[in-house]
Amino acid sequence: MKITDEKIEQLAHLSRLEFDAETKSKIKADLENILDFCEKLNEVDTEGVEPLIYMTDTTNTVREDVVEQSFTKEQILSNAPKKDSDYFRVPKVIEQNK
Repeated sequence: MKITDEKIEQLAHLSRLEFDAETKSKIKADLENILDFCEKLNEVDTEGVEPLIYMTDTTNTVREDVVEQSFTKEQILSNAPKKDSDYFRVPKVIEQNK
């Protein structure tokens, strides 16, 4: 594929961008470099190579889920603006229709 000035104009229109002449020439050079790189990738022999699904071979490296109590109820409720025995008190936000 050849990158033309018309193609740059079309891409600019689609992306709702405006470029001056110097920027257009830089963009054209960058796009040509990208396409050249893609052509190089097409030359690579991938016969017999399995598709890469994950970047590493490790699986399920999470830690064991262990329940532990780090704060007591009293410590947690000590900073509550309003509390009722073991619970936080919050303003009513749902109105019931009767």
